[in-house]
Amino acid sequence: MYTSLEICAGAGGQALGLEWAGFRHVAAVENDHYACDTLRANRDNEDIPPQERWNVLEKDVHDIDGRQFEGIDLLAGGVPCPPFSVAGRQLGGEDDRDLFPKAMELVRDTRPKAVLLENVRGLGQPRFQQYRESILHKLEFELGYKVMWQMITSAHFGVAQLRPRFVLIGVRAEYWDYLSWPTPIHGNAVTVGEALYELMGANGWPGVDRWSVKANSIGPTLVGGSKKHGGPDLGPTRARQTWAKLGVRGTSIAEEAPGPDFPIDESPRLTVQMGAVLQGFPENWRFIGGKTAAWRQVGNAFPPPVARALGESIRNALDKKHVDKQAMVSAQDGEDCVLDI
Repeated sequence: MYTSLEICAGAGGQALGLEWAGFRHVAAVENDHYACDTLRANRDNEDIPPQERWNVLEKDVHDIDGRQFEGIDLLAGGVPCPPFSVAGRQLGGEDDRDLFPKAMELVRDTRPKAVLLENVRGLGQPRFQQYRESILHKLEFELGYKVMWQMITSAHFGVAQLRPRFVLIGVRAEYWDYLSWPTPIHGNAVTVGEALYELMGANGWPGVDRWSVKANSIGPTLVGGSKKHGGPDLGPTRARQTWAKLGVRGTSIAEEAPGPDFPIDESPRLTVQMGAVLQGFPENWRFIGGKTAAWRQVGNAFPPPVARALGESIRNALDKKHVDKQAMVSAQDGEDCVLDI
């Protein structure tokens, strides 16, 4: 099993997917107290076998000395998205929340075999080309990695929402010829109605069958908001309108699934657990904190199934398994065409 250091771990979406892919986390770093409690509740307590525990470090990533983790196989994380998101005003490198420089410092100090960093689609915009090139130059010419930076759509990997993300994978040169971009799952995508049928009908709502037919499509990207902006809802007006077409009321988050007295022709709201399932978390993953704090963790998470696919590609490269480079090119070409709702 390969080792990984997870930074900006959030509620553990990426870390969980990498665990599924065969990585053991030497530490999971997160500065949000509620998210750390979520990580502890699921992976860092006495009920978890010692070999499966994550060492949860409730710290600002700036306070992490990478030299104590030198020799890990993978450095992974979802660095904060506000510097590159519309809601965050897209200040890029001028935003004091930009953690790419710290991530580069950690790569230098830990010297991992591979690097995995993800961010919002906005980072792929032309306005950030110079910024992206500076990161690539740092990794390739100063730190000695070969790098691919691509868009990935979560719906292509069994997640019931679009959720495009801009993902960087870097490996040492000796593993480059074995690295492939994960191939999308073939077949019908998972719909909101399919993903949430059991949860939506858990309390005996008689309208669940009718609702699941209306919700027979992929959902728009969930949002969680920041500590300063956004509450427990399904996002801006455009996103709510799209959710309404799927039979979901997006003005707030529900405490529980609709019951037997809920009208069959009304649109139910999502619960925190439902949002988590739409992100690809298992139903038993616990989120700690009030509704706003829990929903923020859910909405800002990286889908575990996507992280698993990326992790398996990295693991195969570290195993030096031969890959079909032509298939990799085809998969990359397909990822250039993504929709964002």
